[in-house]
Amino acid sequence: MAVRAYWKGYLKLSLVTCAVALYPASSKAEKTRFHQINKKTGHRLRQQMVDEESGRVVDKVNKGRGYELAKGKFVEI
Repeated sequence: MAVRAYWKGYLKLSLVTCAVALYPASSKAEKTRFHQINKKTGHRLRQQMVDEESGRVVDKVNKGRGYELAKGKFVEI
């Protein structure tokens, strides 16, 4: 599939008019992704979910979403 211009227009400088088209610099397949790293070591950082009450790390299988009905009372969705 050909790359399509996302903007077309004209650039006018005094008596000279030029057609202009803007194209994306990269495709969706070449999307740039950034990771958080430790500035001192250069190693990648990982985020851990911690239970507010116990302070223990929660596994992905035990992670869910909920709506807070009242302070400290949640309904699992």
